[in-house]
Amino acid sequence: MAEFLRESRVAKALSDKTVIYESHVRAFGNTARYEESDKMIHAVLSKKDQAGKDIDVEFKFGVGDVRRVLHLQDSDNDPTIMSERLAKGLWCRMGFTGHIN
Repeated sequence: MAEFLRESRVAKALSDKTVIYESHVRAFGNTARYEESDKMIHAVLSKKDQAGKDIDVEFKFGVGDVRRVLHLQDSDNDPTIMSERLAKGLWCRMGFTGHIN
């Protein structure tokens, strides 16, 4: 199972060592909103400027950004795209012995 996870499309998401603070998650949850017009998530978070003063920074991201950062190797149009060879290899490594189509 560990080998399967290492070679899967979600390996980076599962193994990333980025530190995430609970206060950041709460701040994101309190300000995040989905805008249908541009199909993006908008949020406002605070950060320190060079003088150490808190400033609000608005940012936005979409599904494509999440896929790119996590190296999911798929697209917005076909989120399940993967090569046949990769799919067969994953099924075999999980111990599946039936017909793979």
